[in-house]
Amino acid sequence: MSTAPATTEPLQQAIHAARVLKTEIAKAIIGQERVVEQVLAALLASGHVLIEGVPGLGKTLLVQALARTFDGRAARIQFTPDLMPSDVTGHTLYDQAAQRFVARRGPVFTHLLLADEINRAPAKTQAALLEVMQEAQVTIEGEAHALDLPFMVLATQNPIEQEGTYPLPEAELDRFLLKIRMEYPSAAEENAMVRRVTHGQVGDRLNVTAVNSVIKPAGVIALQRIVAGLRLDDGVLDYAVRIVRATRTWHGVATGAGPRGGISLVRAARAAALLAGRDYVTPDDVKQMALPALRHRVTPTPELQIEGQDSDALLSALLERTEAPRM
Repeated sequence: MSTAPATTEPLQQAIHAARVLKTEIAKAIIGQERVVEQVLAALLASGHVLIEGVPGLGKTLLVQALARTFDGRAARIQFTPDLMPSDVTGHTLYDQAAQRFVARRGPVFTHLLLADEINRAPAKTQAALLEVMQEAQVTIEGEAHALDLPFMVLATQNPIEQEGTYPLPEAELDRFLLKIRMEYPSAAEENAMVRRVTHGQVGDRLNVTAVNSVIKPAGVIALQRIVAGLRLDDGVLDYAVRIVRATRTWHGVATGAGPRGGISLVRAARAAALLAGRDYVTPDDVKQMALPALRHRVTPTPELQIEGQDSDALLSALLERTEAPRM
């Protein structure tokens, strides 16, 4: 396989656009480079992300900044125990003036949907997102309504506070391309953040005015098509599949990743390749995306959970023992 980056104009434009998107987001988000790259990779791979992190780390700001970069719409739903499926998808109502029933579209009709604290809603409401995430459409009273593309769900959950929460069903977890862990910023990043937010700004409203719109929604769709066509050597594909299959027999794993795990890993690796400025996928791209693509698809045994071992520890050990192809 040739590893020389292609010089075709559409590819170079795509690489440039991906870099500009990342640069513009950095104007609103201080630090969190790994998180920004993974969220961008999910967008370029036309996938959804589950973001795990304590409140106040800038998840809503990230969504608004990302939407602004491609002149897209963003909506936020605060998931609560009394949230109904119709509050997410919409419902029909009777228009007295027109004397007919009309569909009132819910907040899901947007480009970027922030599902805040998704694990606080009951299973029935969580399930309302399944069709939306998988099919990019909503069925209201038997009538299908297509969503505008690109469409991406960014769901959040608090890893600490578990009271009043409902575990996400495995079928819904599997719909997320990546699970991203958002950590506290470094001391220098937090200093810069506090200085920026408090200097000359009244109140704590989110400010993304410094972020420029550099492409349109149609441009994101074009980027997604280019990412889907990036070169993938058979050896790299086999490497990704071997990683996923190993999760099913690895010591300490109660439940391993299914075939969708391999599909998600390859799609995310292709997006990582574009962000790295290449038209081909390397084993490092696969390894880089293995944890976010698989951590929510792997369940440690109860014994290891008691010892404090999580899926990241298992996957890290697995990656060290899985031989990567030489490029």
